[in-house]
Amino acid sequence: MDSDKTMKIVTNLDRGGVEGLLGEIRAQAAAKNLPELASLFHGIEGMPRAQIEQRVGNALKWLADKPQHAGISAQLEMAELNLKNL
Repeated sequence: MDSDKTMKIVTNLDRGGVEGLLGEIRAQAAAKNLPELASLFHGIEGMPRAQIEQRVGNALKWLADKPQHAGISAQLEMAELNLKNL
């Protein structure tokens, strides 16, 4: 039962918040030895919204068949919800 965690969904992140979240995801991916995933989020700071949307979408597709990384997927989904704020 201790594996159940609740994630607070935030939908009002500004550009700095979204970029910070994606930076955290990049660090987590690197720490979990997922260089392909981490590389998607290098240089996102100041990147146009359309490019960030594409990278987030690609990352979610890449993680789709990797349930062991559900935590990262959940964070990416939260970032995706906030892309409209960029």
